[in-house]
Amino acid sequence: MTTHLFIPDVQAKEGTPTEHLDWLGQYIVDTQPDVLICAGDFADMPSLSSYDKGKKSFEGRRYKKDIEAAKIAMDMLLDPIRKHNEHMQKMKQKQYRPRKVLTLGNHEERIERAVECQAELEGILGYHDLPYEDWEVHDFLKPVVIDGVLYVHYLANPMNGKPYIGRALNQLDKVQNSFCVGHKQTLDHATYFSPLGKQTIGIVAGAFYMHDEKYKGYQGNAHWRGVVVLNDVREGVFSPMFLDIEYLRRRYGTP
Repeated sequence: MTTHLFIPDVQAKEGTPTEHLDWLGQYIVDTQPDVLICAGDFADMPSLSSYDKGKKSFEGRRYKKDIEAAKIAMDMLLDPIRKHNEHMQKMKQKQYRPRKVLTLGNHEERIERAVECQAELEGILGYHDLPYEDWEVHDFLKPVVIDGVLYVHYLANPMNGKPYIGRALNQLDKVQNSFCVGHKQTLDHATYFSPLGKQTIGIVAGAFYMHDEKYKGYQGNAHWRGVVVLNDVREGVFSPMFLDIEYLRRRYGTP
């Protein structure tokens, strides 16, 4: 049995706080889960957004700034692990080497869409610019199954490629397999037992950031933000534990 740590959408961009990523990095060192899974949309990539292009809010956005913000955020997350391993190496003790899996999200996929719209950008812009060299990267919407749990940025309707709508229980009914996905800024989970006793668990958790998104308004930003720990994972069954940012702040933040 293994432990997984699922990191929902970080949406790192210029000007957003990153302290919570350091707190999470310290938590990871302390607990040493076997597998780290990043849901995607770690990088926000606002310079390539088609949603608000041409609006006043779009002014000043630059691709280079987006990549640099993602790098800063990734370093905040991984530096506690790197420092821990440097110390263990000096002590000639075993280093912590978890499997690190990242499923690309629709925000990273903006890079591919930009190249598709402007072929002359091919070879200039690309996923290679993202600071994901330490991760096992999976294409946008390509599921990866680890210990029976399906991970992907979001579960897509095979008829149109759009995210399944509805609650986690509805999505669980559709895929008939335990899953953990991001994308949607909420925390929603469901458990189903078949008549033969087979258990499946579905989790939707799509926000691990401290900033507010203007497009969501005052009420829309009142959502859960945190990470999910999947304890004792075996053939798709696990005991979930939900850690919000405030918990990490209290444990690892400056008093």
